[in-house]
Amino acid sequence: MDTAVREWLLSYLGRSTDVADLNARYARLGTGRAVAIEVVRERLAGLLASPGSVSVSGVVSINVSANIAAYERQLAELLSGEPPAPDDPAIPDDEDTGGFGVIQLVERPRR
Repeated sequence: MDTAVREWLLSYLGRSTDVADLNARYARLGTGRAVAIEVVRERLAGLLASPGSVSVSGVVSINVSANIAAYERQLAELLSGEPPAPDDPAIPDDEDTGGFGVIQLVERPRR
């Protein structure tokens, strides 16, 4: 894994993420996006396996539903191709990306 991919992963997954773990995953999976998807899926699964909220009257109340929603949004972004990873394959010039083009409308002179 090169420096650009490692920095992209750390900026997306957080600086506290173990770099050795990211390197091992990258060697196995081959792309930065696949590594990020796997890490986010593991984090989401960990939250889903634990209770969604814990409350002790008058002492503490913990609710992780916002964290679950955030990981679900992050996973949806990664699966849709956003944000672009440094090692994502380039889109060929002749391939339509499905985006919008820009045109300029010019008024014709009246007769």
